[in-house]
Amino acid sequence: MSFSLPDFSWMAWTWPTAAFFIVIVLLLIGMGVWEYAVPGGNPRIGILRFETTRGDRLFLSLLGSAFINLAWLGLAGSSLWWALALSVVYAVGVFRYV
Repeated sequence: MSFSLPDFSWMAWTWPTAAFFIVIVLLLIGMGVWEYAVPGGNPRIGILRFETTRGDRLFLSLLGSAFINLAWLGLAGSSLWWALALSVVYAVGVFRYV
């Protein structure tokens, strides 16, 4: 019986795309460790005027980052390094003010 890896060539992976998904995985692992070490999430009310936990803010950051990267692809082309930088700035803003 032979084992072979699936062919992912149709996905056209680039370094910025891979970095984007690696960052998402690392953030989820980090948040899981943080929640295990300090349960509760420290709910607060930010500029959106509803209570959010750090998990909610991570979700909003990831969702916004996905939209930033998709918009960048549609408007600016395939180089996603600036979109990744913009996503990090956006995430810092969400964790600080939301």
